[in-house]
Amino acid sequence: MKAKIGIAPIAWSNDDLPELGGETSLETCLSEAKIAGFMGVETGGKFPKSSKELKPILDHHEINLCGGWYSGTLLDNDLEDEKLKVRTQMDLFIDLGAPCLVYGETAGTIQNIRNAPLNSRRILSEEEFKKYGEKITKFFEWCESEGMPLSFHHHMGTAVETEKDLDNLMKNTDESVKLLFDPGHMAFAGGNIYDIIKKHGKRINHFHAKDVRSEVINNLNREKESFLDAVLKGAFTVPGDGSLNYTHIISNLKDVDYEGWFVVEAEQDPKICPPLEYAIIGFNSLSKSLIDLGYEIVNDDISK
Repeated sequence: MKAKIGIAPIAWSNDDLPELGGETSLETCLSEAKIAGFMGVETGGKFPKSSKELKPILDHHEINLCGGWYSGTLLDNDLEDEKLKVRTQMDLFIDLGAPCLVYGETAGTIQNIRNAPLNSRRILSEEEFKKYGEKITKFFEWCESEGMPLSFHHHMGTAVETEKDLDNLMKNTDESVKLLFDPGHMAFAGGNIYDIIKKHGKRINHFHAKDVRSEVINNLNREKESFLDAVLKGAFTVPGDGSLNYTHIISNLKDVDYEGWFVVEAEQDPKICPPLEYAIIGFNSLSKSLIDLGYEIVNDDISK
């Protein structure tokens, strides 16, 4: 089985918390990601939005585009309007050969609101999930038919946060709706990481290797503190520095035949946790677990 290892730029510059790395350049992010050993990077706010601008930059650093966040609003938006909204970003990802576009549902999200308590997020009823699932399925089918697969990212602060939410989403969509699995977000939400892999593993087409500091998460006041408060307190970190057993997680992914990108993502304060130092920790820990479990780390195309 084959694996590629990528990283998200959020450790260098946090788009939702500009005080975390707001002064750090894209050049620094890409050069340090390459030094740490990564062969791919996801997009962030400082990335150019056209392939004409972005491709030469990525080529210069000899690093590939391995995904990136799209702020979806299908929960409230019309399907045809959403197609228009995604078009430019989807074309960029197609041009640069990205494996997928990461769909995060941001309609009503509190993930970027500093004064919104964790327990104030939007919660959907069973009937709302049915209607939402219909739209999501049609949208995912359309994007793939246009040449860009999507990957749905369950995420803290959104309407699809918990294990129950994710189960409802999967139940009300078909096989065309693929999943980005993020153990860090699911651990934060109190879900069972391994049960989710067993239940929905065949629909996982992208993976974020985010770790957590359980002592931070367990001591949060969810009636008062926000997702961004948790980030600032150090809720997240890279594999090899947190509370999750990544060797066991990857073993479970192997059991469901997952191969493809493993993307380190950990938003932290760069003044407390220097991005290059932690990128190296994440790369070394993740690559060791992959190799120990029999994955071949490659730098060529992976046929899914």
